[in-house]
Formats: sequence, C-alpha cells, structure tokens
Amino acid sequence: MKRSLIPAKALVLAAMAWMGTGQSANGQHTPIQPYKGKIGKTIKETSESWAEKKKAPSGAPNVVWILLDDVGYGAISTFGGLINTPTLDSLANNGLRYTNFHTTAICAPTRAALLTGRNSHSAHMGLFPETAIGTPGYDAQIPFEKATAAEILKENGYNTFALGKWHITPLADLTPAGPFNRWPTGRGFEQFYGFPSRGSIDQWHAELWEGTHRQKDQQDGKHFNELIADRAISYVSGQKAGNPDKPFFLYIATGAGHAPHQVAKQWSDKYKGKFDGGWDEYRQKVLANQIKLGVVPKDAKLPPRNVGVKEWATLSADEKKLYARFMETYAGFIEYTDYEIGRVISHLKESGQLENTLIFVSVGDNGASKEGTFVGTVNHYGAGITEEQRLKKNLENIDLIGSEFSKVNYPLGWAAATNVPFRQWKQDANSEGGTHNPLIVFYPKAIKEKGGIRNQYSHIIDLLPTTLELIQAKVPEHINGYKQDPIEGTSLAYSLNDAAAKDRHNVQYY
Repeated sequence: MKRSLIPAKALVLAAMAWMGTGQSANGQHTPIQPYKGKIGKTIKETSESWAEKKKAPSGAPNVVWILLDDVGYGAISTFGGLINTPTLDSLANNGLRYTNFHTTAICAPTRAALLTGRNSHSAHMGLFPETAIGTPGYDAQIPFEKATAAEILKENGYNTFALGKWHITPLADLTPAGPFNRWPTGRGFEQFYGFPSRGSIDQWHAELWEGTHRQKDQQDGKHFNELIADRAISYVSGQKAGNPDKPFFLYIATGAGHAPHQVAKQWSDKYKGKFDGGWDEYRQKVLANQIKLGVVPKDAKLPPRNVGVKEWATLSADEKKLYARFMETYAGFIEYTDYEIGRVISHLKESGQLENTLIFVSVGDNGASKEGTFVGTVNHYGAGITEEQRLKKNLENIDLIGSEFSKVNYPLGWAAATNVPFRQWKQDANSEGGTHNPLIVFYPKAIKEKGGIRNQYSHIIDLLPTTLELIQAKVPEHINGYKQDPIEGTSLAYSLNDAAAKDRHNVQYY
C-alpha cells in the first residue's frame, strides 16, 4: 500500500485549524516532544526514543466522587435522618462529616461548579442547559479554559470514568451529530454511561448512552441504580486488569433521589408504617438525632413549617395514608441507592483498593425537591389540574406509587421535613434548605480521626482543589491547548486533621 507522506508540520497546522473551529479533540494535550535518540544509517546504529506518557506517581490514590440528587440535610441516617444508609454511615464513621457544606440550589450549576472548581456563573452555567440564554454566565458553554476534574486528572496520569446524570451539555449539542466536545467524553472522561440530556430519568426504563452512542431501550426490569453500579465495577475491573498500577477517577452521579421516585416494593415495604406519624413528628425526631450526632448545634431549634405546608394532625385519614406511602417510597429509593453504592465500595474493598481511595460524597446537588406540589404527584395529569383534582387522582392511583407505571414526587411537606433543620427547599438560593447539604469525606491514608465532625465552611467548588492537594496533582498551565483560568474553590485539606482550624473559604455568593 502506498503511504501518503504528509509533513509533520502540516499535520500540526491541520490540527490547530480543527481546534480553531471549536470542535476540540477528545484526547489529552500531547504536543510533539523533542526526539532524544540518535538516527543512524541502520537500525543497529539508531538509538530509539519514545515520548513519555502521562504517569501518576507510584502509589497515587484512586479518586471517587459520588453525587446524589435532590436530597435534603435531614434525610439520611448519616446526618440524623430516618432513611437507613449503611454504606454512607460506614464511610462517614471511618472518615469525616462536614456539616457546613453548600451547593447552588439547583442541579446543573452545582454540577458545573463541582466538576470545574469554579463558581457556576464563571463556568457559564447560571441556569439549566434548557433555560440557557446568550450571555456569558448563562449560555451553558463551559469554557475549555476551565478544565474539568477529569481533564486535569487525565493529564496527571489517571483513567477517568463518569456514570449517571450529566446535564451540563448545551441543549443544541445533544444530538447524534454533536458536536461532542462538551459531552462527558469531550470534557476528559474516557468512559461515560448514563444520561447526558436530562435533569431526571425513568429509573425502570432509562434513556441510556455510552460515550456518545444511544443504547437500545432496556426492558429487562433492571433499575438504573443497578445498571450504573454494574458498569462502574466493570470499568474499574477492566482498568485494573489492564494497568493495575494506574489510578482512576470515578464520578458517579445517581438519578436518585430526583423524581420520579421509583423502586422495587421490597425496598419501600421496609418502611411500612414508619412515617405514619407524619412530617411534624419526623422533623422532631430528626432534629433530636442531629443534636445527638453533633451535626447541628446543641441549641438548634425547628423553624416554623414552610408556608403552605399543613399541620399533619389536620389531614384526613386518606391524605395521611397517601402521604405516608409517598415517603415510604422515597425512603426505599434512597436506601436502595445506598445499597448499590455499597456494591461499588465493596468491590473496591474486596480488590484491595479501598484503603488507597479518596472518596467524596455530596449528599444532594441541592436541597429536597420543590416540584412535588402540596399533595404530591403519582403521574403527570396534564396542565391546569387543581390541587383537589390531583389529590383525588393520587388516591385512585396509590398502588402505582414507585412502580414503572408512575412518575412520583412526594408532597412538599416531606421535602420540608427532609431539609431539617433548614427552611425552604430546592431552587431557593436565599435559604439553607436549598443550599445546605451533607458532605462525607473518606480517605484512610490521610484522615487520623475516624468519624470526626468538621464545621468549617465549605462549598461544592472546594472539592476539586481539595482532591488535587490530597493526591498531590497539579493543574497544567495548558490543557488541550487552552491556557487555564485559576480554580476558584478553596482546598479543605487544612481541616482534615484539625477540627478547630479557622475557615479559609470566607466569601461565597449564591
């Protein structure tokens, strides 16, 4: 076969022209390196030279980021809630609970801020991709000058995997024709399995993509949580089989607990009768638990019920039965999510990797959901329906709650309750209920005080710089040819082993 002899300079110029169109390549920034060998007249007289590959230091830790969706401060047992989360409890009991951690009040801005270490408007994600407008802070075009954690860690010799919810690609780019440079695999992740295009997903019939390819609709009865846990274990197993010494970055963003709340009955049935006392009783029990755990001050008080939330005692028997069923389903949904996360953690432990893994768990990308209405919703009944009509339909369809034939979101009374001790909920950036979430940090190599409490102020933009400091990684001056802007978060590494350390993140907007 005749070869086309194109000068190397021409190839470089062609590549630069391609990047200039805005269609950046997916690979690492790998400019041609100077040849250090010697060219002889024969192979015997020639000394070979190979470009050095990006390589992490020997023994570099793995990194796992886990992000839950629409979970308030008072939901999980790890922070005093009444939903059992043994996996997260174990990580916190062997790591740290950060009690003063904050997000942005809605999901896409939180995700952009998390992945870039920059504030959401700096990352051009002031709203959702669906509501983007043509101004720099709101156009949903995350600049390449603000590299993601995946892009940075890949440059530091890591493999990079993303699973689950993405929701930060511009809407116009979400087609099989791309461009794909702001999809997960265009922003540093070598593997992606999940849903790039929505804020929520049907847990029983998920719209799944691998890389940039739409997968066939799965009708095998597997829950989305199981699918992403399976794939996470597969990615990590394959990576370690191919290069056991290479560290990985694993980003798992669950669809839970965003609506629709869907889970097998075996999980929701575990909570039968547990919420019959209602949301007022729930708030009282959880606050007592939180004080005992030390995740709120000893003198913390319950705020008044949010406007519009009725006193539980005033509800009819039918309403109480319906609303308790909603919360049983949500609780089962969250506990099941914890179980599937636990499968991934167990795999790391069984394969001998857990002790050398840094794990961050942001329990929620904002507070509990504001979208469930005061009576909840079992299915979408169309526009213009009154609360009274919705309640009637919900009662008629009570046995569908959690099944594949439902699109469930719980009533606002439960959203307020699972945000204890804070007021309001998701979307409210002026309130702790919208922005105050639990943070769990697990890193056996560095954390001396197992089960410690940390009250230092922290924000979602702090996770990237903390990660980089703890694993001793650097942000290259240029990534994929783009000069990098400074990271805006503050590393929390100073507080890992000093509970009394003075806050370093002193200014933040919402």
